[in-house]
Amino acid sequence: MKAKKIAITTLGCKVNQYDSATMEEALREKGYQIVGFHTQANIYIVNTCTVTQKTDYQSRQLIRRAQKRNPQSKIIVTGCYAQIAPQALAQIPGVSLILGNAQKHQIADFITNNIGEKSPHVIVSDINQETCFKDPPLHSFLHHTRAFLKIQDGCEAFCSYCIVPYARGKYRSLDPEELLKRLFILIKASFKEVVLSGIHLGAYGVDHNPPLPLLKLLQLIEREKPLPRIRLSSLEPMDITNELIDFLPTSETICPHLHLPLQSGDDEILERMNRPYCSSEFRELVEILLSAIPHLCLGVDVIVGFPGESDRHFLNTYTLLEDLPISYFHVFPYSKREKTQAATFPDQVTSKAISNRSEMLRKLGKTKREKFYSSYLGNSLRVLVEEKRDRQSNLLKGRSRNYIPVLLEGPDTLKNQEMEVEITRVEGERVWGVRK
Repeated sequence: MKAKKIAITTLGCKVNQYDSATMEEALREKGYQIVGFHTQANIYIVNTCTVTQKTDYQSRQLIRRAQKRNPQSKIIVTGCYAQIAPQALAQIPGVSLILGNAQKHQIADFITNNIGEKSPHVIVSDINQETCFKDPPLHSFLHHTRAFLKIQDGCEAFCSYCIVPYARGKYRSLDPEELLKRLFILIKASFKEVVLSGIHLGAYGVDHNPPLPLLKLLQLIEREKPLPRIRLSSLEPMDITNELIDFLPTSETICPHLHLPLQSGDDEILERMNRPYCSSEFRELVEILLSAIPHLCLGVDVIVGFPGESDRHFLNTYTLLEDLPISYFHVFPYSKREKTQAATFPDQVTSKAISNRSEMLRKLGKTKREKFYSSYLGNSLRVLVEEKRDRQSNLLKGRSRNYIPVLLEGPDTLKNQEMEVEITRVEGERVWGVRK
């Protein structure tokens, strides 16, 4: 009898991508055949995100496409949207099984035991009852040059706009000894770079007894040096201590690349967002980081159109981003989320104003990125070549330690190799280099 074909698709953050990879690995071990989501499959798995209304919509669209592609298929929905709104998903035709975030890693057993044959079957527990980090180890990260390693889950910050604490629950961290074991597993699988990921990465270890700060973990990794490159996913501004700033430029392993959620450059809006810093503190932090860490790539997240954001508030955000030597930033239109405090705020900003402001910031962000890339013309960078070639040019492509994407000529034997590359040309957001 042929193995059932299972297709998995993922929306959202690096943590969700890691979760999907662990599900895929567990299913392969049980003999299932994993196929592309846009092909015929017996079972479709949609690992959802719910951070915005757009991701909710995208999740529903993916479910409907799968049902249309194979009306006889079983459709399983999991992830954050499934955790927050299981009953709404149960109303979509074709959905067989809905699993919460605490159940997603048991998905192979649910499939093998035919749970959800009498559809729709909802298995979603109270995520706030989860107090331990239970995610299984991952032995590879298929089709990727860099692997993600989830080391933390949960968030208790409760920013007024954010649904994530309701979907992910309380802080839970991977034990440091187990974390090192998982890093060594990945290096045995030939990975040269791992991205440490979490829902609130800077809160790593606060749930341990005694607490183990992220800095102590990074120092442990630095001593062991399990692999050449460790990259950090997003860190909250308030989680970056003076001690961490002192450590980062001394590290041979941690890449000089940080990503900070600013969200707004206006103090009134930051307060309404329940963000525990002001714009001047953020400005000072950025200046200290760029002064302390050579070749730092500094990315930022910003939300546009938060309730009550006037033209004056937005101009303060624009001016702060314009003034600071940030390498790039991501722009997110505000999305109203039920259960959050901001959903009840008056003075919701019009969609037209949000669109116009977003476009202004994206243009500024493009200029920032081009300036950062161009500053390395004629310089050499250590580039890790990726498995997939650039679609447009068929050249090899890779990332420098400070996250600059570089195109270069060369044979396939250079894939997954780190090498010195001289930057020879920058056009817009495309960068070319030659091996030294």
